[in-house]
Amino acid sequence: MTIFRSAIILFMLLLLCNCNNIPEAYYTEPEYIKNPSPKNAAYFKAYDDALSLWDTDVDEIYVPTTYGTAHVIVSGPSGGEPAVLLHGMDASSTSWYPNVNAISEDYRIYAIDLLIEPGKSKMTNEPESVDDLINWYHEIFEKLKLKEVNLIGASRGGWIATNIALKKKIKVKKMALLSPAQTFMWIPPSQDLIKNIVYTLSSDEKRMHQVLNTMSKNVDNIDEKYLKQYYLGTQVDEKNKFVASMMPYSKKELSALDVPVLVLVGDDDMINNPKSIDIAKESIKDAEGEVISQAGHFLSIDQAEIVNQMIIEFLNKN
Repeated sequence: MTIFRSAIILFMLLLLCNCNNIPEAYYTEPEYIKNPSPKNAAYFKAYDDALSLWDTDVDEIYVPTTYGTAHVIVSGPSGGEPAVLLHGMDASSTSWYPNVNAISEDYRIYAIDLLIEPGKSKMTNEPESVDDLINWYHEIFEKLKLKEVNLIGASRGGWIATNIALKKKIKVKKMALLSPAQTFMWIPPSQDLIKNIVYTLSSDEKRMHQVLNTMSKNVDNIDEKYLKQYYLGTQVDEKNKFVASMMPYSKKELSALDVPVLVLVGDDDMINNPKSIDIAKESIKDAEGEVISQAGHFLSIDQAEIVNQMIIEFLNKN
């Protein structure tokens, strides 16, 4: 009986290990994290402070890839369905702090710092095209043994999520797009867009505050820890490439998406308007959308509770 009980315990432990699928070596901090430059040290400290806003247990892993080290934040039940979070431009995975507690209750979160943006990922071999960048994501999926994923993308992360789904190298179960930039339509000209262009000539701190005011309905609602990291992220070296490659997908391309898609935009959104939802519904077989009241482009922060509820209901829907 004792041998039988021991065998059962061993079997259960093996099952738990297989659910995790993350090699032990990935938990070891690489040298650039252990011994950063003074500028990066300040940024990594701010990153860790912002990560403390995640009201859930997290693991930070470092996945070796062809183009460098991918930093991935993992949270949620080890046996939960994978939900890959793709952040927006000039941000990092910490930007999901208002959303992860709700989503990670039932889903296994993998939040990936984009290699060419501020974050803890480190580029050692520069990708030369968008295809290289998408292949980088697929390499991460392969290293983590992810066979099927839900994709949740904000802003540029939504454009990237759509590209990943169109490539069909991994099974995408569902896709939630939060004001996806340049995905369904060109960014409409507006006073806020002109302000953003003008503010690029201003001092960094002033530019950041004024740009955020065009992106969020309530900048004061953004946590100071995240604002500090966001600002320091504009000071570290980065190679934010491929912006010019972000052209809206054609209706023919969108019609090839064979996954359920949720599109959310703010009612005061500089990047999208209800037309994005209309195009998604017209072009994609299984698409739905909603305009979120009292929200700007940063709708996942402006109206976190409503957005979280809608994402979870969408993911849970049969």
